[in-house]
Amino acid sequence: MKTAPHFTWDDLQFFLAVARTGQLSTAARQLRTSHATVSRRIDRLEFALQVKLFERNPRGYMLTGMGQRFVDTAERMEQETERLRSDLTAGSAAQRGVVRISAPEGFSNFFFTTMLSEFTARYPNISLELVTIQQIMSLSRKEADIVVVLDPPKAGPYFTEKLTDYHLQVYGSRDYLASHPPVESRDDLPEHAFIGYIEDMIFAPGLDYLGDIHPRIRPQFQSSSIFAQLTATKNGLGLCVLPFFIANRHPDLQIVLPDEVDLKRHYWITCHRDLRQSPRVRTVIDFLVDAVHRNAPAFLGHASA
Repeated sequence: MKTAPHFTWDDLQFFLAVARTGQLSTAARQLRTSHATVSRRIDRLEFALQVKLFERNPRGYMLTGMGQRFVDTAERMEQETERLRSDLTAGSAAQRGVVRISAPEGFSNFFFTTMLSEFTARYPNISLELVTIQQIMSLSRKEADIVVVLDPPKAGPYFTEKLTDYHLQVYGSRDYLASHPPVESRDDLPEHAFIGYIEDMIFAPGLDYLGDIHPRIRPQFQSSSIFAQLTATKNGLGLCVLPFFIANRHPDLQIVLPDEVDLKRHYWITCHRDLRQSPRVRTVIDFLVDAVHRNAPAFLGHASA
């Protein structure tokens, strides 16, 4: 009679990675190993426990009822292991692993990436993956560990914290404004070419703001990319609503109607509640919260003047 092998903590790490992602390939990438190794470890764990933890189907690995119960046990063991490692290891070496962040393009490219050198110097053992195509990421399927959003989840097992308010205003290049009729009130705005988002590709209600400025504004150029919108504005294609923390970096851009048009939006940071106590995830969240607070004037912009 074949004796079931004993499972190890490593097996539980493989189990949690698959449970959180639902995909062998994604779990393998996070664990820096092969698809076949992950599959073999899951099979070994199920054989050792004599229970079926996952249902295999074309969409991926779905937890069984017993598998869902086992997640709680495995996560408690993970947390205790991380605490023990933290006690035994000094300094930043206590935090290690891969953390995937999903964040809007503007926040990612014009703020977060500017903080990466500071982060990597402080936490060299944490590897970051940054995804800016936010509309395809799902917290519920655990495709990202941390998500920065404009509109927080209304329900679910999530930890959510407000990062900051940020302000947006209408901008135009100095050359454009010098060569077109002056803008003296909101009613002048529809007479100008505008740049904005593609309406049916707006992934967050907070980005649908042209109507808040004037109902008759119709953009002449639309893009799903804030970087493309910024470039078009700098090239004199028209006026554009831009966050202060992005536009303020470009002295060739000028605020239009600074005392009349000022929009406020918000950034929130969120993750699954069961990941909040993971040292590597907690480290990244705490760093982001601190970095944003230290740079508050950049986000508040004209409103803080």
